Amino acid sequence: MKRVIAHVVASWTTEIGIRMALGASARRVRWSVLGEGLRLVAIGVLIGGGLALLLARPLTAVLAGLSPADPMALGGTALVVLAVGLAAMWLPARRATRVDPTIALRHQ
Repeated sequence: MKRVIAHVVASWTTEIGIRMALGASARRVRWSVLGEGLRLVAIGVLIGGGLALLLARPLTAVLAGLSPADPMALGGTALVVLAVGLAAMWLPARRATRVDPTIALRHQ
């Protein structure tokens, strides 16, 4: 996941350079990158949660002591996935804020 996010952020180099050249703060660029990534992770968590609820009934025998729709298990898993997604986006977002606008604009 980390490499995918790093590749996506690298493809935004020109856009990030333009934003920073126009005066966007490093904090705003970082939150923009994190927001885009978290949006994708949230969509994945929603789709995965829905599929987990659909497939929980047939897998009841394998769940060993959990109910098919245990809110603690589903919520805990969603939080772990969100935390891993945030950690995977942090370095690319931090690198994006260190882009020199003149180099980023010449990147194309």
